Amino acid sequence: MKISREVKTAILVLSGIALFIFLFTYLKGEDIFSSSNNYYTEFEYNGLSMSSPVTVKGNKIGKIEEIRYDFDSGKTIVEFSVTPQLKFSKNSKVSLYQTSLMGGNALAILDANDGQLAEPGDFIQSHVKEGIINALGDDFSGISKDLGVTLRSADTLVSSLNTLVVDESDDGLQNTIAELNSTLKSFKSVANSANNLISNNDKKIASMLENFDKTAAEIAILVNGLNDANLANTVKNLDEMVLKFNQLATGLEAGEGSIGKLLKDESLYNNLDNASKELQLLLLDIKLHPARYRRILSKREIPYEEPTQEELNNN
Repeated sequence: MKISREVKTAILVLSGIALFIFLFTYLKGEDIFSSSNNYYTEFEYNGLSMSSPVTVKGNKIGKIEEIRYDFDSGKTIVEFSVTPQLKFSKNSKVSLYQTSLMGGNALAILDANDGQLAEPGDFIQSHVKEGIINALGDDFSGISKDLGVTLRSADTLVSSLNTLVVDESDDGLQNTIAELNSTLKSFKSVANSANNLISNNDKKIASMLENFDKTAAEIAILVNGLNDANLANTVKNLDEMVLKFNQLATGLEAGEGSIGKLLKDESLYNNLDNASKELQLLLLDIKLHPARYRRILSKREIPYEEPTQEELNNN
């Protein structure tokens, strides 16, 4: 049987069209020979395209089949298909999320894992996950404001630094850096000296620390000894003695008792003073006129004579 040229041309054109369709779907990552299960969901707005993938834990398992606007509900109805090997709950959620910083979106199936498997054609509840770009967009005004403040502060810092290093010569900044370098060298020298001092006196420092430990141990022993000696009772007795002394001093100040009356009663003091003077005169008279007292049993009285000032001074 001889095939005409027209039939050959038609077969070649149809084969080319089929090959083009196969290559196009292959480049899109789709397999035209595999079956799939279709499901439905809805969103308040459309953030998808026909090339948006359907994923599970980041793995592509399906694609968008149709996107249409429902004029009755005012929502976007999305039909998507997944591979038949995927089994998930009808109570799962289909999340719309952002796949990259460039703005690509995709659907992710969040399986509820409750055992109630979804059937092809079921309606799955939707969920929208806020992307990082949207979050940054909401806070961009605050970020730009803070950035402006930061830049102004940096400009002020640079101006202050320029004022600090101003020099009449052309080498002002170099001189400042040289002085800073010299300061750092001096600090390094001081640090090295301190290290050498510690290294050279390491044994002395260790001995001082050992002596300090011994002193602390001896103080602890002394404190324990004072505790064993019932120091608390001693201090208590001392407090009681001081209290009694204070009470005695208070009584003396108030004129209580014999000593208190002696301290506070001026008439008693004057009487004692007068008696002391008279006793002194009596002793002086006995010394000057002993004969007068030898005749004390005599009937003859010898009159008393006041001693002269000279006799008082001599005695």
